[in-house]
Amino acid sequence: MGRILCVANQKGGVGKTTTAVNLAVGLARAGCRTLLVDFDPQCNATSGLGRAPMDSHPLVSDRPLRQALLTTDVPELDLLPGSRSFQDVETLAGRRQTNSAVLSQHLASGLTAYDFVLIDCPPSLGQLTQTALASSTEVMMPIQCEYFAMEGLAQMIEIIRNVIARPDSRLQFGGIVLTMYDHLLELTNEVDREVRRFFGNLVFDTVIPRDVRVAEAPSHGKSVICHAPRSRGARAYIELCMEVLERD
Repeated sequence: MGRILCVANQKGGVGKTTTAVNLAVGLARAGCRTLLVDFDPQCNATSGLGRAPMDSHPLVSDRPLRQALLTTDVPELDLLPGSRSFQDVETLAGRRQTNSAVLSQHLASGLTAYDFVLIDCPPSLGQLTQTALASSTEVMMPIQCEYFAMEGLAQMIEIIRNVIARPDSRLQFGGIVLTMYDHLLELTNEVDREVRRFFGNLVFDTVIPRDVRVAEAPSHGKSVICHAPRSRGARAYIELCMEVLERD
């Protein structure tokens, strides 16, 4: 099994799903066999790759996980689609230790061909996110360059530390990526300085700029890398992908 990256933040609208989708596409285009797991009941990662959510989430189904995998328009990239079923959400968010073990077993059996597995989490600190964290080897946190995006950061860090402290945990802090970056705004620069001062080398050098191409790409069922490959957003996600590969 390769690296399992959990893309998580308890706040919505920070570029979490956009980062998961574009990083998955970038890694696949770099020649890495990649799987994107949609763990968010909103299923934006699924629709963002032009696929439809399933009636029942594959992780609560009795059939082998491989039968639920969908190919995408990007060679080397597969998708485990999400489900909006409330019943499935309750099942996945049930007993934490049991479901973490089940998810880990699913990821470890039959999916060993993947170099990277990326898990797109819901925007919360709930059991779905904690289950995904406990099943991963790394966690990546996208942070929007605004004041409110930093307010709940301490809570998220505490959850991550608790998971890392478990005896059977393989989780490491993979890094923080600054999103919706506008270098012309003083607030953006202040957030950048504060985050880097506190977290140091955990913060990726690459920042994701505000770019209308990034925002419009999901409406076409594509990543910005595929939708507008020459855009600032696409170039930034490609650079982020290179940083992730270098941190192996």
